[in-house]
Amino acid sequence: MQYKTIILELIRQNEPLHDRLRSERNLLATVERMALEFKSRHLEHLRCLTEAQPHQEQTQPTSQAFETALKEMEERLLPASLDTEDETLSLDAAMAFLRGRSPNG
Repeated sequence: MQYKTIILELIRQNEPLHDRLRSERNLLATVERMALEFKSRHLEHLRCLTEAQPHQEQTQPTSQAFETALKEMEERLLPASLDTEDETLSLDAAMAFLRGRSPNG
């Protein structure tokens, strides 16, 4: 599975975030961290699905778990791309958002 490639593409779709991470030289670290999280979420969903339906063919839970984890990652990145007209996303706010917490906490 190419988790890093998928995460990089999701970040590239958010041009302001991509440009900011790249200019601050944080793109690679962010991609690597998010790819690890993506893989972890995929495997966690797979474990839960396999436990819930142990007699199901392996390909269906694997695919379903992957899609669920991918949707979670997309949803985490989507709000970061919705800047208001006069407000730009700061790098600190973007990184905090990607970590799943507010910039102040």
